[in-house]
Amino acid sequence: MELAILLPVAFLVLTMLVIGARIALAGDRISGVAGIAARDASLARSSAAAEQLATASATEALASRDLHCADVQVTVDTAGFVSAPGALASVVVAVTCTVDLSDIGVAGLPGSRTLRDTATSPLDPARDLS
Repeated sequence: MELAILLPVAFLVLTMLVIGARIALAGDRISGVAGIAARDASLARSSAAAEQLATASATEALASRDLHCADVQVTVDTAGFVSAPGALASVVVAVTCTVDLSDIGVAGLPGSRTLRDTATSPLDPARDLS
């Protein structure tokens, strides 16, 4: 009788541990992705190139960290490219990744988790905008 009561509780605890570990692992893997994208975007010569470089590097960094995102959004604030060369400016990149948890397969639990990472990287003050 006691086993019939404790077995479902033990299964639920084990399931929660697996879900918690998956979320923690995904959160750890997304850490730094925006920094890589921001650094690459800060090396670009224009705001359009910065957006393309940031998106490509964030996608590549997520793939290399074996993080399977159902939806990836990369937002790049390129307002610093408007400032004159020699002025202090920066580029800000925010990466949002929705991780699919449905493969765990426990009824009643959420099917995905949205993770975010943001980073700022300074633009080269000696950059040439021509």
